Amino acid sequence: MARSIIKILLAEDEMALGMIIQESLGTRGFQVALCPDGQQAWDSYQNSKPDVLVLDVMMPKKDGFTLAEQIRKTDPYTPIIFLTSKSQTEDVLRGFGLGANDYVRKPFSMEELIVRIKAQMDRQQLRKNQSDWLTLGKYEFHPTKQLLKLENEELHLTARESQLLEILLENANQVTDRSLILIQIWGSDDFFNARSMDVFITKLRKKLQNDPQIQIINVRGFGYKLVC
Repeated sequence: MARSIIKILLAEDEMALGMIIQESLGTRGFQVALCPDGQQAWDSYQNSKPDVLVLDVMMPKKDGFTLAEQIRKTDPYTPIIFLTSKSQTEDVLRGFGLGANDYVRKPFSMEELIVRIKAQMDRQQLRKNQSDWLTLGKYEFHPTKQLLKLENEELHLTARESQLLEILLENANQVTDRSLILIQIWGSDDFFNARSMDVFITKLRKKLQNDPQIQIINVRGFGYKLVC
């Protein structure tokens, strides 16, 4: 069976740039809905349920951060890629903290954007293929649903937290190379992404703190080890 067309919602208030991106993605087989502001993007999202969202941050009516936060309240799964010139460390960290799956800085190449979109779709397909709860100490972990369960309590994970925990669990009680994690999840092992990963490691430690037998250890110079 042929793969269905990937539907992309592109929110970009620079219409000249938006039309270039829309045309470039369209020639590669993607179906792109272009919205010039955050409010139209929200309306389009509700009506069309896209496969991937590519959001500018600085937009009229509703900025990209606000839009992503609104979407993540009911939709923890659809990949969100920020495409923006806001590249300060705090902006990157905020974007991932709101549940973004990737963060592409302007200026960028179309080939880079396409690779990142395809990577998110591949990860999404892997998650859909997974249906089982995984045991993690006293917890149960569901990568697809992005949930941690401890007895009757459920903890919701962001997409990034779930991806990170899944990789650490796959390599439980072994050191997982820091650069490999960064490249696999963030697409690059640069300084900004490394800072972002440290933040997510801290968040995971807090969510796993009710089982003292579980630890995420920082092995300086190498990476992280999930001990369980």
